[in-house]
Amino acid sequence: MQEFHKLAVWQKSHRLTLAVYRGTASFPKAELFGMTSQMRRAAASIEMNIAEGCGRDGRVELARFLRIAAGSASELECQVEIARDLGFLKPATAMEWAGAVIEIKRMLTGLVKKLSTED
Repeated sequence: MQEFHKLAVWQKSHRLTLAVYRGTASFPKAELFGMTSQMRRAAASIEMNIAEGCGRDGRVELARFLRIAAGSASELECQVEIARDLGFLKPATAMEWAGAVIEIKRMLTGLVKKLSTED
């Protein structure tokens, strides 16, 4: 079992989740159960899967949940593009969030690789 709060990737994903929650508050009300909800759930899913993996026994389980977190990050990356193209997000905000997602995905991939090479 690992302390997820100490992982830089969890910290970064937590900050992104907070930004997504705040940023989607200004989305059209018609999107409350659409894009707003989808983006919030995808963002939160990244950090929640990291936390859940840390609470499991062993590297194999942790790696599995880190891969799920990476899938949620890819989902959020796509949603950011859609929101930008629909005019719900300013291009600068979309670029900032997309950059954070890409960095998180790289960190998750690196951590999975590290877990698979440890003895």
